Amino acid sequence: MEKARAAVTAGLPFERLLAGPRELLVKLHEAPGFAEWRAEKKPSRIIHGPMVGAVTDGGASIWLRLGGEIKNISAKASVPMMSRVHESTVAHATAENDFTVVLKLSDLSAGLPYQGNIYIDGELIDRESFGFTTYPASGDSSKFSVAFGGGAGFVPEWERMWDTIGNHQPSALLLLGDNVYIDDPTHSVTNHYCYSRRQSRPEWRKLISTTPVYSIYDDHDFGKNDCVPGPEIESPAWKRQVWNIFRQNWVNPSYGGGEANPGCWYDFSIGDVQFFMLDGRYYRDLKGGSMLGPVQKKWLLDGLSKSEATFKVIASPVPFTAKIKPGSKDPWDGYPEEREEIFSHIESNKIDGAFLIAADRHRTDLRKTSRPNGPAFYEFESSRLTNRHTHSVVKTEGLIWGYSEKCSFGLMEFDTTLEMPKVTFKCIDIDDQEHHSHVLNLSDTER
Repeated sequence: MEKARAAVTAGLPFERLLAGPRELLVKLHEAPGFAEWRAEKKPSRIIHGPMVGAVTDGGASIWLRLGGEIKNISAKASVPMMSRVHESTVAHATAENDFTVVLKLSDLSAGLPYQGNIYIDGELIDRESFGFTTYPASGDSSKFSVAFGGGAGFVPEWERMWDTIGNHQPSALLLLGDNVYIDDPTHSVTNHYCYSRRQSRPEWRKLISTTPVYSIYDDHDFGKNDCVPGPEIESPAWKRQVWNIFRQNWVNPSYGGGEANPGCWYDFSIGDVQFFMLDGRYYRDLKGGSMLGPVQKKWLLDGLSKSEATFKVIASPVPFTAKIKPGSKDPWDGYPEEREEIFSHIESNKIDGAFLIAADRHRTDLRKTSRPNGPAFYEFESSRLTNRHTHSVVKTEGLIWGYSEKCSFGLMEFDTTLEMPKVTFKCIDIDDQEHHSHVLNLSDTER
């Protein structure tokens, strides 16, 4: 109790003491005076969230973690000054799902700003609101921005990064791996602990309540450093457990191939821009030469062939660019044949508008990979959202610019309404200073 009071006085949100891992907090909760202290603090029944995600031109999902087993949780959302109120699906928070729920809103209109609230047994939880703007109609040209990055180690003084990102009001935040640092796949308690300390931060909660979040994992939030778990679904045995905990803590549109083929890959679109989010760990097989595994690779290649989007953004947890981590096989350098298969597929099928984004290296940089017959593949990499550890800029062939002085993120500003559609890449640091920018025109990617 003494240490808990000192922590809260120092700024720890009281809800952090309720979140978990709950089995480690039993003695605190049973300590003399804790019940009275909790009554005095009057914490919300919603411990984490709301987190907005899986936004489309006609729907959205809202993620929450509740303070215990609670039934009849729902959300309502409407457009200001419009009378229609949209009600979500109803969910129940149980211990089996770590007291998390996903509330789905549907039948919304494209391109409109919605404001919403959470209800328990029909009673408004007035402190926990959320908001989002639905995406443009599928296939429509538009102007919007998307922030992305990885490398979000928990450093309290740098949690203000989430405020910096929020100031730009992006249409989406893509987290490309190492979103929390766990490095202990065999113990679920460590996973729960690492997620809870991030989700309890007020800066994080403020951002995710109004900015749609899309995530994939990498080595530090799936296994251990540079892990190569192999191609089997159930081996090592911790794979499915880690995957299940990952699903409990995010609100993605889908998760790989579901129970039959677990993973974190999926795609989504904003207007006429399509994002392909890759899983670079679950099926990673160095001996077999595949990072993606056969099911995911077929999904990616088929999806790229069928896509009618103006820009196709391939989001990888590790960079495609050669020699970006000298001597290491952890990036795509360890899987050169599969990398070439993806690049050749794009070229032979004349798939215009494709470019790459990635995380893993603790800095922000822009590079291009030259090709013998056709335009280069551009790759925008950023992975030092809140990390202390920094990687210096590696001067590979094709380096356009790099930045590693402070925590930073990547911002992509799309404008497909122009006669020549474009995306502008920007490197922005934690203090909201822009360091580099580059305009990629659609013509730069035409095959």
